[in-house]
Amino acid sequence: MDVQTTLFGATDTVDLDAIERRELTEGAWVDIARGWLPGADDVFDTLVRDVPWRAERRRMYDRMVDVPRLVYTYMIDEPLPHPGLETARDELSRHYLAELGEPFRTAGCCYYRDGRDSVAWHGDTIGRGSTQDTMVAIVSLGDVRQLHLRPRGGGDSVKVAMGNGDLVVMGGSCQRTWEHAVPKVASAGPRLSVQFRPFNVF
Repeated sequence: MDVQTTLFGATDTVDLDAIERRELTEGAWVDIARGWLPGADDVFDTLVRDVPWRAERRRMYDRMVDVPRLVYTYMIDEPLPHPGLETARDELSRHYLAELGEPFRTAGCCYYRDGRDSVAWHGDTIGRGSTQDTMVAIVSLGDVRQLHLRPRGGGDSVKVAMGNGDLVVMGGSCQRTWEHAVPKVASAGPRLSVQFRPFNVF
């Protein structure tokens, strides 16, 4: 699955052979392109500095707990903090338009400060992802972390190492038939995740 490539060339066009697709089950799939985002180090530094990161708290069972990462979401038409992300979103929208049928519109950002920060098992099923096929495109920046995926009904799980500048796109039925997580690890450096989504997919 290690594909060293970029979608951004001298002609600013998408190389259709640059992304490797892994078919899952029940119509779900994952696309992967290694080292996809140009200037990933600069994008990382800019996001750490300029995103208005916020800490959130969430009710879990009978108590409020800290969300183990910092977050911020850029909504529709809100300028992104680095021009490389604007280009990435536009290129993804162009590349997947025939399959997705619409552009990517929002950019959710997560800041995993160290190995203690994580995201639990879930699918992006608030909004249309609960009933329709859709896509979530993740650009990973900084230290390597593992994206774990597992079928909701049980079965073999999948692990995808996400490194600096890597692209992972979850598509088809993935949000409603599979779950994904970024688990805690004993030791890790800072990592950022930018998740591009279509309208009304959370």
